[in-house]
Amino acid sequence: MHLNDIGPAPGATHARKRVGRGIGSGLGKTAGRGHKGQRSRSGGFHKVGFEGGQMPLQRRLPKRGFISLTRGDTAEVPLSALAKLAVDSADLAALKAAGIVPHSAAAAKVILSGTISRSLKLEGIRVSKGAKAAIEAAGGSVVMPAVAKPQEGSKKAQRLVDAVAKKAAREKAAKEPAPAPAPKAKKSAKGEAAKESPKQAAKRPAGESGKESGKGKKG
Repeated sequence: MHLNDIGPAPGATHARKRVGRGIGSGLGKTAGRGHKGQRSRSGGFHKVGFEGGQMPLQRRLPKRGFISLTRGDTAEVPLSALAKLAVDSADLAALKAAGIVPHSAAAAKVILSGTISRSLKLEGIRVSKGAKAAIEAAGGSVVMPAVAKPQEGSKKAQRLVDAVAKKAAREKAAKEPAPAPAPKAKKSAKGEAAKESPKQAAKRPAGESGKESGKGKKG
């Protein structure tokens, strides 16, 4: 056998489709584009996945769950892999140097998978509850990474303070009884006379007071 005798398997390759070369080929005249419509014209292109206005497939299919964009930043470390470490104290850099964690990982978490029989101190590495109990039972210790807290005076801290204050005010308002409505004051004749404008007083006939003529006279 020679190199020039080697070729692809029969049926693995196909002849290039030649369009617009006469009706005898089956792909002449309209060249496989059909007669009319957007796709038959030059430049008649729409976005990928467009289905003529109906709901496209990527929107019809149901979506389930949540996929974190930072899912590849944290590497899982089984408890048995810590036996490879030749040091008594380890952090993320030590795990990367030993090849347990990839160099692209931004964090690591030890999970309860396997056993550990030596004392080891972990610093700045997240540990599951079961793995922490196993490490402490073997004589080791775990120092979890500190959670970043908002600095005083920052916008985030101020928003938290405002939210707590609003919640306390709402709870206080819910516990206090609603105030009773104030009774409406009755209108008196003197009050009505006092509110009377000078024009209305001028139109009244002479000798007529604000009160009715029959009222206030004794029989």
